[in-house]
Amino acid sequence: MKNEILKIKFFLLILLLPFGVLLSQSDPLPSWNDSKVKSNIIDFVTSVTDVKNTLYVKPYDRIATFDNDGTLWCEMPTIQVAYTFEKVKEMFPSHPEWKDEKIFTALIDGDKEYIDQDIEDGGKGLMKVLAATNTGMTLEVFQKEVSEFFAKAKHPKFDVPFTKVYYVPMLELINYLKANEFEVFICSGGGLDFMRVISNEVYGIPTQNVIGSFGKSKFEITDGNAEIMKLPDPVLINDKAGKPVGIDYFIGRKPVFSAGNVRSGGDIEMSEYCQSNSLPSIQLIVNHDDAVREFEYSEKGNESLDAAAKNNWNVVSIKNDWKKIFEFE
Repeated sequence: MKNEILKIKFFLLILLLPFGVLLSQSDPLPSWNDSKVKSNIIDFVTSVTDVKNTLYVKPYDRIATFDNDGTLWCEMPTIQVAYTFEKVKEMFPSHPEWKDEKIFTALIDGDKEYIDQDIEDGGKGLMKVLAATNTGMTLEVFQKEVSEFFAKAKHPKFDVPFTKVYYVPMLELINYLKANEFEVFICSGGGLDFMRVISNEVYGIPTQNVIGSFGKSKFEITDGNAEIMKLPDPVLINDKAGKPVGIDYFIGRKPVFSAGNVRSGGDIEMSEYCQSNSLPSIQLIVNHDDAVREFEYSEKGNESLDAAAKNNWNVVSIKNDWKKIFEFE
């Protein structure tokens, strides 16, 4: 009888423990292999959330920024490019002037090499396409069209909806950080209004915590309806050196946790900005080195991995660090 009472007391004690404590006593990242990167992440979170530790960081300053394409979900193809390709095909017949623009014909012809080079060069061509196809309409109409795209479009390799090609290990990481009072933001070169359509559904990240590329807009009342009209003039290309600027615009504080990936060198400056924080910080760079389960690629000049080696950032090997990549595996 005494043993039974002790068991009941122990069970009640477990129920009363805070959720973050329960997480720390089990494996918070079950889809990650037991690697140095995983232990570095857990050691960092444990240290900065322990009030008795000299590395303690107050919840107010626990800011985490994640790139989206190639960091949180598959970017082969870049999903917004796939959406824009559909828009270009739809609108091309009524825009004969596009025939003289290489980026438009590259999308129509499926010239992956030219599109990838544009992405590596900062995506200026794609930004022009976005301005031509995704502006001159209300925000409500644009986001409705994006929602319709996600409802029907599928990934060409995996044959699942694009909303299903998120990386399970990274979603676990987001939830782990949130359980430990981090405020998590998406900070991506993708379109702000595009990502906001799915950020909460896919990642549990609310629209106000999304930082992306965006253009000017204006408020107007049409037929008694208050609307936001999307305009073609760019305000911020939230990539490379634009990412620290976007973080300052939207957050006003440096992150202590940042995660990006290899492909265009687009996350180097965000990682440097995070590392410059006077508070303890950690940086991750996801390396796409699994050609079988996902894709294998990097920059031609190896800029992201070289920067990671130089600055002692954590390189996440998809091949070696992740037990599983997608939920549908």
